[in-house]
Amino acid sequence: MKSKYLFPSIALGLVLFMGLYFLLNPSYEKSIEAKYYYEMGEYKEAYKLANEAFSMDVYNRMASTVMAQSKTSIKYVTYIKQARLYLSQINDIAQGDSISNAQRAKMKLMSEIMVDSYVKLAPSIITDSDLVKEAKKYHDDFELLLEKVTK
Repeated sequence: MKSKYLFPSIALGLVLFMGLYFLLNPSYEKSIEAKYYYEMGEYKEAYKLANEAFSMDVYNRMASTVMAQSKTSIKYVTYIKQARLYLSQINDIAQGDSISNAQRAKMKLMSEIMVDSYVKLAPSIITDSDLVKEAKKYHDDFELLLEKVTK
């Protein structure tokens, strides 16, 4: 009868020990906090916390994953901000009566920068799909603009 309950008791004890270790280990606490910030869209804070957690325990795979996710997401956010800025500047130029050759060259350069920058982004399955879609939309817009400016 004792052996019938021995294995489940040991298994339960092991699971409880692992759970307590996970929750009380400072590295994993920071990893959980980093994951929370990542899910809230605070990628810089998530990266900072995940980096701290990873430096406490280099075997913390959760910290490593959140760090990589955050780094990629930060690149996407930076690309999107840059795209908005450039589109705003291009719209200001386009609202004028005529576009000079210098303005046309500036629009072409901005478009080329954004098209080339998009290639450097490396989406993964874990990257926020909304960020990927928004960046793709801006990339497509700049490709179209580049075609129009180079004609």
